[in-house]
Amino acid sequence: MVRESRSIDHFFSAPSGRTDRWRELHAVARSWAKGDQARGKVETALDELGAIEEFHAFPGLELIGALRERLQNDDTSGFLALAKRISLAIITSNYKHDAKEWQSVDLSLADPVDALPSSLGDTHAHRPYFEMLAVTPAPAGRWPHMAAEFRRLRRSEDAFVYETVLAGSLEDAVCAAVLNPDIAAVVIYEGFALKSRHDAPVLRSVLAAQQPLLDKADEADLALRLAAGLKAIRPELDIYLLSDRRVEKLAGDPRAAMIRRVMYQIEEPLELHLSVLEGIKARYETPFFDNLKLYAQRPVGTFHALPIARGKSVFRSPWIRDMGHFYGINLFLAESSATTGGLDSLLEPTGNIKRAQEMAARAFGADHVFFVTNGTSTSNKMVLQALIAPGDIVILDRNCHKSHHYGLVLSGAQPFYVEAFPMPELSMYGAVPLRTIKKALLDLKAEGRLDRVKMVDLTNCTFDGHIYNTRRVMEECLAIKPDLIFLWDEAWFGFARWSPFLRPRTAMGAAADIEASMEEPDAIAHFEKQQKELGAAPSVDKLLNTRLLPDPRAVRLRVYQTNSTHKSMSAIRQGSMVLVRDVDFHKVEAQFHEAVFTHASTSPNQQLIASLDVARRQMELEGYGLVMNAIEVALDIRREVATHPVISKYFRVVGADGMVPQKYRSSGFVDFLAPDTRWDDQLRSMREDEFCLDPTRMTLVCGTAGFDGTSFKGLLASQYNIQVNKTSRNSVLLQSNINNTRSDVALLISVLLKISNEIETRLRQGGEAERKAFEARVHSLMNDVPDLPDFSRFDEAFRGDAGKTTPEGDMRTAFFTAYDAEKCEYLPIHGAECDRRLEKGPALISANFVIPYPPGFPILVPGQVVTHETITFMRKLDVKEIHGYEKAKGLKLLRRDALARKKK
Repeated sequence: MVRESRSIDHFFSAPSGRTDRWRELHAVARSWAKGDQARGKVETALDELGAIEEFHAFPGLELIGALRERLQNDDTSGFLALAKRISLAIITSNYKHDAKEWQSVDLSLADPVDALPSSLGDTHAHRPYFEMLAVTPAPAGRWPHMAAEFRRLRRSEDAFVYETVLAGSLEDAVCAAVLNPDIAAVVIYEGFALKSRHDAPVLRSVLAAQQPLLDKADEADLALRLAAGLKAIRPELDIYLLSDRRVEKLAGDPRAAMIRRVMYQIEEPLELHLSVLEGIKARYETPFFDNLKLYAQRPVGTFHALPIARGKSVFRSPWIRDMGHFYGINLFLAESSATTGGLDSLLEPTGNIKRAQEMAARAFGADHVFFVTNGTSTSNKMVLQALIAPGDIVILDRNCHKSHHYGLVLSGAQPFYVEAFPMPELSMYGAVPLRTIKKALLDLKAEGRLDRVKMVDLTNCTFDGHIYNTRRVMEECLAIKPDLIFLWDEAWFGFARWSPFLRPRTAMGAAADIEASMEEPDAIAHFEKQQKELGAAPSVDKLLNTRLLPDPRAVRLRVYQTNSTHKSMSAIRQGSMVLVRDVDFHKVEAQFHEAVFTHASTSPNQQLIASLDVARRQMELEGYGLVMNAIEVALDIRREVATHPVISKYFRVVGADGMVPQKYRSSGFVDFLAPDTRWDDQLRSMREDEFCLDPTRMTLVCGTAGFDGTSFKGLLASQYNIQVNKTSRNSVLLQSNINNTRSDVALLISVLLKISNEIETRLRQGGEAERKAFEARVHSLMNDVPDLPDFSRFDEAFRGDAGKTTPEGDMRTAFFTAYDAEKCEYLPIHGAECDRRLEKGPALISANFVIPYPPGFPILVPGQVVTHETITFMRKLDVKEIHGYEKAKGLKLLRRDALARKKK
C-alpha cells in the first residue's frame, strides 16, 4: 500500500497543497534525470501524492500507473516528461479542454485521434468541464470500467463534459467533496461502505457523535445521511440516488427532498447521464444575461432617450470613438432603456429578471432576492424604509456603515446605539457583544418599550473581519422578543455562502439552521425545561448569563441580508442583492416594493443586472473552489509574513487571538497558523465562539515599520501598484478574494521585503540618530493612540418620548433642524473656546454626521452631545478625510438657545 505522509482529511490548503506536491515531484524528477538525486527521493515524492489523487479524475489510474512503470524501469527522461506534463496540466487546468493531456504515451508519437477520454476535445465549441462523484459498493477493480461506461454516454450535442470520480465509502465521499472543487454532481448507489480504507482521523472525530447512528443505518438510510452531509458541506451539489429497491417509497421520504432525482438502478444509464447534464444546465442558465446577448444580436431601431444604445453616436464620432474601441461594440449593443423585446423591468420584473432573482434566491438559500444596481448603501436604505416606521426603535451598531444611520433618518426610527468592543491599539472596533444586545432589549422591556423595538441591525462580517455567531444572536434575541426583525449587513461577506466553514455564520445559513431546530420534536420540551429552570421572574443578570432558547411556538423568523455582490463575487461595481427569509414577508411585500420604487433608479444599468446574474452562475458552479482558493491565498500571506526573517521584523498580520479577545473564543481557538491547528479546530470555533475572524481579511500592522496606514496605503499604490482598501492609524487591511492568485502573493511579499530591506539599510547607515527617530515614530504610531470614543447620548431636546434609562433618541428631528442655518453655529475644535464650552457649557450638540476615514463610522450623529472624548479623538486624528467636518469653519453644532426657543 502507498505510504501516506498525511491523512486524506488534511483539508487545509487542499488545492495549493496538491499543486505543490506535483511541483515537488517534477523538481525531484529533474534532479533524478540529472543524476543529482536517488530514485528513492522520487518514490517518496510520488508517494506524497498518495490517496488524495483518488479523489480527482485527472490524472487518473492510467497516467499514475504509467508514472510508476517508468519509475520502476529507471526511465528517467520518460518519467520526467510525463511528470512535467501532468504537473503543468493540473496547474493550468489544460486537461479540462485538451484530450491529449489524458494520454500516457509520448505526445509526439501519439495518434491525435487516440485520445482518452473520448470526445473531450472533439468539438471546437467550448464545453465547460466538471467532475461527477459516484459513490458505489462496486469493488475498486470495476471502477475503471464504470468510468468508461459514463464516458461512452457522451454525445456531441452535450453542452458540458464530465469525468467520473469513484468512491467506495461515506468517508471517502465526504473527503472527495471537500478536496475536489471540480465535483459538481454526486451519484449515490446504495450499499457503499461507511469507513474509508485510508486514514481519516480528523473526519472520524467530527463524525463521532453520529457514528452509532451511522453504524446502525440501513442502506437507504445511510445513503440519505450521506446526501444530507454532502448538502451541508456544499449545498450547490446536485445529488442523484440510485436504488434497486422500492424507489417510489424512497422518493417519498421527506429527507429525500434535497435529492434532485431518485432513480431505479437497473434502468438505462443514459437517463442518469442526461439528468446530470440537465442539473448543470439548470445552474448554468442566466436568464437575463442570456436574453441580453440575444437582444444585442438583433437589428434594433432605438427611439428612446438613450443615445449611446447601439453605439452609433460613439463609433461614428471622431472625438469619442476611442471609448468605443476601449469597451467594445457589445457594451453598446446591449444597452437599452426599454423593458420589452426580450428585456425586463428591474422595478417590476415579470420575465427574465424575475427568473434570475428566483435563481439567486435558490443559490443563496433565501426565499426572495432583489437585485440592486446602486450599491448596498441603497439596499440597506430599502430594507429600513420598508420595515421601519417613525417612532420605531432599532438596536443598531454605532460603528456600522453610514447608510444605516441615514436610513434611520429617512424612516424616522429611533436608534438605540450599542457599542462594539474596542481595539484601541489598532484604532478600530470589533463587533457588538451579545450581552450588550440582550441588555438593550431587557432595559427596553423594563421601560415598557419592548413593543416599540422592531429591528436589530448589525454588520456581519465587519470591515476588519469580525463574524458574529448569527444563530445564537438571533435565537437569544427572539427569546426576549419573538417577532424581532434582523438586518444583517453582509456587504463584505456574500462569498461566505460557498464555504462550509463560514456558511453557518451567514444570515441565511443561520436562519435555515434556526428553522430546522424549531421543527425538531424536542424543541418545545427544551424551551419549557429552560423556562422552569429560570423561574417566573428571573433577574436581569440571570437572563444575561443564560444561553436563552426561544419559544418555537411564538417565533416569527424575519431575516434580511444585504450583500455587495461586487465586493466578493464577479459583479460590476455597485451590484448588490437583498436576500429575504421572512415568514411575514407577504404582509410587508407591498411596502417593500414601495421602498424599491423610492430608492432604485428608473434607468438601471443593464450590464450591472447581467453581472449579478452571471455572478450567481459562477458561484453555483465553481464558487466552492474559488472561495477555497481565496482562503488559501490569505493563509499563504499570513504564513509568509510571519515566518520571513526580515519582513517579520517590521510587519505582522494580526492573528485571530489579536483580533478577538479571549473571552469571546470559548473553543480556545488561537489562530489559523497556530501549531497543530486542524480544520476541525476551525470548525469547532465557528460553531461555538461568539466571534470568529474571516480568514480572508488580514490586518497588516505597518506602524512597526514606521508607517501610518494612510501613508503606507499611498506608498503601495504609487510605487508598487498594490491596492488596498481600509486603513487605521497603524495598519492597512489586506483582503483576498476569488480574483487573487499566488502570483499576487509573490508580488506582495517581494514588495514587503523590499520595503523591509530599505528600512534595514536606512537604520544601518543612519546611525544612532536614525535609530532613535525610527523608534520614536514607531512608539507614536503603536502606543500613542487615541482612545476610541463611545456614543455619548442624545441631547434632551431630542429625547421627547424616549425611555427614562434608555439612550434612544429622535435623530431625524435633529438632522432636519440643522437645515435652518439660524439654528446652527460652527466651533473650531482646536482652541480655548472649545475647551471652555466642554467644561462650562452650553452643551455642544452635533448638527450632522461626522465620519472620519479611518475608522469610517460616525463618531458624531445629529443630536448627539459632544464630549471631551470625541474632541480629543478628533484632535489626534491625522487623516485627511473627515465627512461632515469643515476644518476651516469648525464643528457644525445646533445652537442650544435656538433649541430652547423651539421647545417653548
